Amino acid sequence: MVEEEAKSLPLELSEKGGVENNGFVQNEAFDDKETNTGSQEEMPKTHIVEVDPGATEEPVLKPYAGMPKEVLLKFSRQPRYRVTREILFWLIIAAAVVLVGATIAIIALSPKCLDWWQSGPIYQIYPRSFKDSDMDGNGDLKGIQEKLDHITYLNVKTIWITSFYKSPLKDLGYGAEDFYDVDPMFGSMSDFEDLLADIHDRGLKLIMDLIPNHTSDQHEWFQLSRNRTGKYTDYYIWQDCGQAADSVTLPNNWVSVFGNSSWQFDDVRKQCYFHQFGKEQPDLNFRSLAVQQEIHDIIEFWLNKGVDGFSFSAVKFLLEATHLRDEPQVNKSQNPESITAYSQLYHDYTTTQVGMHDIIRSFRQTMDQYSTEPGRYRFMGAGGDEEEDIEATMMYYGTTFIEEADFPFNFNLINMKNLSGNSIFEAVSSWMENMPTGEWPNWAVGSPDTARIASRVGNEYVNVINMLLLTLPGTAITYYGEEIGMENIASDNVSEDRINSYHVVTFPEKSPMQWNGEVNAGFTEGNSTWLPVNSDYQSVNVEIQTELSNSTLNLYRQLTSLRTNELPIYRGWMCYIWNDSDVFAYVRELDGLERVFMMVLNFGQESTIDLKAIVPSLPSEATIRLSTNPSNTGKAVNTELVTTGTGEGLVLEYKTTKPVHMMEAFQENCFVAEKACYSSAFNLLYMNC
Repeated sequence: MVEEEAKSLPLELSEKGGVENNGFVQNEAFDDKETNTGSQEEMPKTHIVEVDPGATEEPVLKPYAGMPKEVLLKFSRQPRYRVTREILFWLIIAAAVVLVGATIAIIALSPKCLDWWQSGPIYQIYPRSFKDSDMDGNGDLKGIQEKLDHITYLNVKTIWITSFYKSPLKDLGYGAEDFYDVDPMFGSMSDFEDLLADIHDRGLKLIMDLIPNHTSDQHEWFQLSRNRTGKYTDYYIWQDCGQAADSVTLPNNWVSVFGNSSWQFDDVRKQCYFHQFGKEQPDLNFRSLAVQQEIHDIIEFWLNKGVDGFSFSAVKFLLEATHLRDEPQVNKSQNPESITAYSQLYHDYTTTQVGMHDIIRSFRQTMDQYSTEPGRYRFMGAGGDEEEDIEATMMYYGTTFIEEADFPFNFNLINMKNLSGNSIFEAVSSWMENMPTGEWPNWAVGSPDTARIASRVGNEYVNVINMLLLTLPGTAITYYGEEIGMENIASDNVSEDRINSYHVVTFPEKSPMQWNGEVNAGFTEGNSTWLPVNSDYQSVNVEIQTELSNSTLNLYRQLTSLRTNELPIYRGWMCYIWNDSDVFAYVRELDGLERVFMMVLNFGQESTIDLKAIVPSLPSEATIRLSTNPSNTGKAVNTELVTTGTGEGLVLEYKTTKPVHMMEAFQENCFVAEKACYSSAFNLLYMNC
């Protein structure tokens, strides 16, 4: 009876539409055991509740946060949600396409970024004279490291250290005894590695000298060559030469750069070896592939150390004619026996021979192998000999298809025979007009082998020449000390015995850097210096000029800051608009940017010019952004009446919608290396103006 009643329950509920609440007890199946035991107990009473059939309808659901996927899909399949979803999907696709397209367009239209060797000045250091750290009177690598704050203060980005290879120091160390080591005078390889790490930590770059043409006669290669040892036998240029009692019959009339014959008899090998420079510096034989490979190995050694670039000097001497014919005389009537000076011959057979540029290009290829890493381009400067003509110098740029040097060094501003507005114009225009299209210019106003600005042209022109250097397009190269206006020391203070060199004419511009007014100008704490300190060090030094707002040092720093922060000067057009015996004037401007800078530089006597008559689109007034006379900075000047005194320079700033480089009258006077245009709407540079 009980079993029948239990079985009837589901049917009864179904028929009556009731709902049973049994808690957690199942109402459909019972365990047999429980059923058996339960048969002996009283069955629980069943309560039947009447429920309205309409209440059993499924409630209406609405979207809610945290919906499970099944519920979400139920709504997403409704037409109104599907249309919204599709609209949003295609909007996202369209936005992605626009974003990708805009990115591609920006990349395609963006001009090439200036590389590190283009974006700031290069500061050239003669290490023996910069700072002495060990009190021996000679500058060294640790001394350079101590003074890196000075480099960063100048807003300089690149340091160029001249030769510090192990050397007997003949010809100032340019004849290396070991290309793989640092001369003990300058420190150790560990000192170099510490210096390089510190340079890179400050975001600076380092360029080294490398003169591959010759070595010291103390070099291991030469010692092996003079003994005819293996492959080294022909590492140098040897020729038979007759020997009498007290004289030698030389192979030809070739003369060294330093004068007298370029052939030297060697008692060991019993032959003459060739030297373009001093007899202690025998020329390597670059017609030997083994010699070329040695130089490539040297390049790789220093690049692996982390060096950022090289200055390859004296490269025009790498090859000589194999026929050994006499070079032609400049004065054909001169007695051949009396020829002893380099200038008395045309050097048709000992310079710039066929194949020389191929060797330099091979150096470039080796360096390019180390330039593939982003941000680690390796710079190469080459050639630029002061005696080379402009056309020969331009060949070091290479061709459109074959890269060579990033630039040959430019000595036009050093080689001027006299100073005037016209001579400055000729030096600048000569380079710009001959430079291959798209190449990058560079400018130097001092070097270890030329008199300092103050001694060469006069102290009153130091500031205006620095202003010229730092506002011309291209890379500016500053020789240490020119930023404070150092002068040569008196040549009679330099003795041959003290220097232990046969070549003393270039020493006056290598005097120790003048850091402060203390003993030895702060160059050393020792008792003596390898060269005398200039007597003006108490008034011309870094410390005192840092504190003076109107100093040469602070003007230099303001100019480097202007160059870094103003696009027209950083990478814009240059158009020269006026030159005469006194004044050289030019503008720097950028397409799309209304702000223009005009430099008015006086290299002669006081002068007044009407700039508005020269460039009619000029506004009637311009602001003096910088002046060599600090009291004039910030003043307004009438462009119809611009007066400059001897050695005075002005950087004028004005706005115009008619740039000079767009005017037909000045088309031939305008140059740009890396063209760029400015968009004021997007505040960015683009390429296709």
